[in-house]
Amino acid sequence: MKFRFLTLGCLFMTLLSIGGCANDKTGSVKLDPDDPTHITIWHYYNGTQQIAFDQLVEEFNRTEGKELGIYVETASQGNVNDLETSVLAAFNGEVGSDAPPDIFSSYADTAYTIEQMDMLVDLDEYMSKEELDTYVDSFIEEGRISSDGKLRIFPTAKSSEVFIMSRTDWEPFAEETGASLDDLATMEGVAATAEAYYNWTDAKTPDIPNDGKAFYGRDAMANLFIIGSQQLGVQLFKLENGKASLQLDKNVMRKIWDTYYVPYVKGYFASYGRFRSDDVKIGEIIAYTGSTSSANYFPDSVETDSGTKDIDYLILPAPIFEGGENYMVQQGAGMVVTKSTPEREYASVVFLKWFTQTDNNLLFSCTSGYMPVKKEAFSKERLDSVIEGNELNVSGKTYDTMISCFDMTQVSTFYTDKAFENGAAARKVLEYNLSDKAASDREAVLERLASGTSLDDAVSDFTDSQAFENWYNDFQSALIDAIS
Repeated sequence: MKFRFLTLGCLFMTLLSIGGCANDKTGSVKLDPDDPTHITIWHYYNGTQQIAFDQLVEEFNRTEGKELGIYVETASQGNVNDLETSVLAAFNGEVGSDAPPDIFSSYADTAYTIEQMDMLVDLDEYMSKEELDTYVDSFIEEGRISSDGKLRIFPTAKSSEVFIMSRTDWEPFAEETGASLDDLATMEGVAATAEAYYNWTDAKTPDIPNDGKAFYGRDAMANLFIIGSQQLGVQLFKLENGKASLQLDKNVMRKIWDTYYVPYVKGYFASYGRFRSDDVKIGEIIAYTGSTSSANYFPDSVETDSGTKDIDYLILPAPIFEGGENYMVQQGAGMVVTKSTPEREYASVVFLKWFTQTDNNLLFSCTSGYMPVKKEAFSKERLDSVIEGNELNVSGKTYDTMISCFDMTQVSTFYTDKAFENGAAARKVLEYNLSDKAASDREAVLERLASGTSLDDAVSDFTDSQAFENWYNDFQSALIDAIS
């Protein structure tokens, strides 16, 4: 990746914009270029994402950082869970842990925990209203995690969800059956298409019954419950003073049951690997809903017992529920600044403002697959300008995903739950309760099929109304226990 050096004029304007914040807190801080203030950042980026982030940090250190007297050091803590473990150990002062960093990547649940220790900087003290207004409104709102309404999480990179599919496998199926891409706009349409795909592949081997192939899977089951409820007019968790009350709508849950669990136990949906892109790679499914930041992991080829074949991709908006409002998932960690000295706090915010300048943020997006965070960055023209100006080689999947997201924001509304006490425990129930049951029950159905039972008979007592009632009651109890 090649970065442009800023002209002196651009540098001057940038310094004005960084220093022009009309806040007493920033106006009283003096930094010394001859004795730079060192700040540390912990993150969970790895691979190309880490390379892109480190290159931007290096660019900052030799330009704005050098001019102002700020030097940034970064450290990857592994994956998201590893980072959370390291952060909590540092702030709890556990034996052998490192000192807390000045900045760390954080999802709302972790940030909420550290905020309860009174260890996070109020970012409103370092940003003017005019500056805040340049960011996507819902990204800023997500960062207001405490009861005082102050900004604690700085939005630096976000993601949503898309539907991504093997065009190579879709086209012959669509040609022979008349299946339409329009059918994939809703969860109900995906379920019906998956049934048709199972039957179509099953018919390819008439001498072998019930060997149809699964069509679809999804990552992040919690998002299905949260965003699905929101689309259908129900806020799953209602917050008041940091406490959550559960608003579980039985009709909404039945829709999720009918369009996820039932197709799964029938073999129309599937999940095997850690991520659904893994399942596409081994030929178990051809489509899934997954994070925009993971689209580049969609495989270029499929490996099966019969050999390897190259595949092309197709990216569509994530399906919504029929009759639902067009909400799209808002996710992705931001960065928080920990309380320290006025100089280090100020230096930390200066870096985050620089990192989220439109062109810098788009540079990171082009490699990481994350969405930028400023309103003006959601532009194909601006993206193309950054790519051309920096002679970037951006993967087709990353580029097409970003353009799809830009288009989706014109017709959709971002949504994410606010952080609350025991939110992580509640999300774990959403993530695993139904998905684990579906996988277990599918195994039981396969055993019945192997003994010669028809598919309808094999799934009958898993998919009837009583089975739903039993699951719903257990699911409700598990969620109530989680948030209590």
